[in-house]
Amino acid sequence: MTDNFKLITPVAFLVFNRPDTTQRVFDEIRRARPPKLLVVADGPRVDRSGEAEKCLAVRSIIDTIDWPCEVLKNYSEINLGCKLRMSSGIDWVFEQVEEAIILEDDCLPHPTFFRFCQELLELYRENDMIFAISGTNVISSTYNMNDSNSYFCSKYPHIWGWASWRRSWKLYDVTMKRWPEIRDSKKITEICGTGNELAFWKNCFDSVYNNKVNTWDAQVVFTCFCNNVLSLFPTVNLISNIGFGENATHTKEVNSLSCLATHKVHFPLNHLNIISRDIKNDLLRVKIEYSEPNIFSRLLSKLLR
Repeated sequence: MTDNFKLITPVAFLVFNRPDTTQRVFDEIRRARPPKLLVVADGPRVDRSGEAEKCLAVRSIIDTIDWPCEVLKNYSEINLGCKLRMSSGIDWVFEQVEEAIILEDDCLPHPTFFRFCQELLELYRENDMIFAISGTNVISSTYNMNDSNSYFCSKYPHIWGWASWRRSWKLYDVTMKRWPEIRDSKKITEICGTGNELAFWKNCFDSVYNNKVNTWDAQVVFTCFCNNVLSLFPTVNLISNIGFGENATHTKEVNSLSCLATHKVHFPLNHLNIISRDIKNDLLRVKIEYSEPNIFSRLLSKLLR
């Protein structure tokens, strides 16, 4: 870890059936030594041979904790699926704690990710404009980010390694009940413009609202759009998603976003003078992730087949 840093923030670890990636992420959590670890696990699917054993192997990793740590477990014995297990699991996390750093079993953090999240959780704890702190920066792998600040604001969240507060999660609605209202008004156009970005999100939100896609993360984006809140992103990438491939639930196609290189955040952080959306960086991210043809549009198309 970084010099003289002590992690005091609870860490939530969301796991399922991948012992290999779980072990790698757990090893970084062990290195950070959180005083409280909240573990959310889904149960095996009855029609998948060998999955029960894999789920047990994942849970046995948690039992190897060898540092002073309060461990809280929320294990489902039946398979709830991505949408319900993730959303109900995070509901449970924020019933237990006011704020948390959240990692899934395939989101491998750089060691400085924990300090980055902890410092910004404290600094923006009372600022309702900020919804979350994200660890993944896909822009930095493609574009040179000459920025004097250590982070920037985006209208988009990113949940490959993130941190947030109970006050933010209260805004979340897994059912997206406001979507017809937002879709039929001008609000979605005001948020996304009129191009590929708008087309992508209208298609995505329609699909999730109508239960054609079993997911929970599009609802996080929708929550931020509806409530005009921002997320904070490091100017270097702090998370490598090591879960792309055939064993993944959604990200089965290995592509340019898988296993991104991570880099160290330098401390002390250079903080923002003004809290406002960085439009240039948002447009760059849209170009990489949400415009046609792109990675997530292809993913959504496959899920809707």
